[in-house]
Amino acid sequence: MDLDAFTELLTPRGRRALAEAGELTGADPVAAATTLRRTYDATLTSAALTQAALRERARAKFGADAGVMYFTPHGLEQSTRAEVAEHRARRVLTAAQGQGAPTVIDACCGIGGDLLALARAGCAVTAVDTDPLTVAVARANAEALGLADRVTVTVADAADVRPEDYDVLFADPARRTSRGRTFDPMAYSPPWPVVLGLLARAGLACLKVAPGIPYEFIPEGAEAEWVSYKGEVKEATLWTGGRAVRRATLLPGGHTMTATGVQAPTGPVGRHLYEPDGAAIRAHLVGEVAEIVGGRLPDPMIAYITGDDPVDTPWAARYDVEDVLPFSLKKLRAALRERQIGNVTIKKRGSALDIERLRSDLRLNGANSAVIILTRIADRPSVLICRTPPPARTTETGHSPVNRDLSIQP
Repeated sequence: MDLDAFTELLTPRGRRALAEAGELTGADPVAAATTLRRTYDATLTSAALTQAALRERARAKFGADAGVMYFTPHGLEQSTRAEVAEHRARRVLTAAQGQGAPTVIDACCGIGGDLLALARAGCAVTAVDTDPLTVAVARANAEALGLADRVTVTVADAADVRPEDYDVLFADPARRTSRGRTFDPMAYSPPWPVVLGLLARAGLACLKVAPGIPYEFIPEGAEAEWVSYKGEVKEATLWTGGRAVRRATLLPGGHTMTATGVQAPTGPVGRHLYEPDGAAIRAHLVGEVAEIVGGRLPDPMIAYITGDDPVDTPWAARYDVEDVLPFSLKKLRAALRERQIGNVTIKKRGSALDIERLRSDLRLNGANSAVIILTRIADRPSVLICRTPPPARTTETGHSPVNRDLSIQP
């Protein structure tokens, strides 16, 4: 879809075509195209069907808003899930408290997922992107959601913006190249040196980056926050203008934890095994999670925690340990056969084994289920046979560094 085709979608005729395409979502593509071609030309038919399909995919990220928004395939892929964008917008508002309606410069706005959340939170947003089609989509989204009076979107290069003219800088550099997704910040667009230059000139800044960003790329003095949504790490955010801390945040619950410096002890496997949430692992907060559950590490280099008491916490999934074995396919197969286990969930950390090949080699047969955890214990390949406990009835117990202070403090 090019800019001309998208612009036509915004006309009354284009809106009718898009509405009709939406009603055909899920139908045979050839039949849907044939139906629309009876009324509309090939270009508008293609644009409408593409947009209707993107709206359907976007519901997972944007909920009901997706039904009136506009997307590009790349823009949808990189856009922030609405719940995560709303969390970040609340933090921006808190960071800029006392400044009325904070002014924000969004230096790489994409289709506008973040600028929409910022505008809804009460910010006045100026946004730029280098791609005219992407800018048109972002403008259309602001209009569709009734936020056009709080948003200005123009075609411009992020390197040319003046963050010092705004209360807050927000940047979400593109992390895809012609060869696909990149995990190297130097390959971001704009490149990392340009991003750092913008940060240096901003009073307060919020920078969205990939969850796997190498620690050496985190600017000195910045807060690094890893955000997980329903147990899946979605992104990392770098905050400047406040304290240099490491933070993990769990959504939708809003739990947040900062580093306290506690180190987890090591020791033998107990009655329970805890798998920390990925955000806590990325933020190097495994010691803090171990403190919550009163646990220890079976291996000092592996992010599994074991303990003797059952503790329910949003920071870790708990499994009840039934057996611990040095890894041997023959012994594992025999142990599962003895327990009549025919269905397994296989997890691994610190193991090079191929999960699907192992599943086939186990020749499972039986009515029971188990969780198989492949890991290292004292640097030796090991396997734990576990079961998932019943759903928790109580909230987390024990000492916890969890807090809800999400402000950026000097």
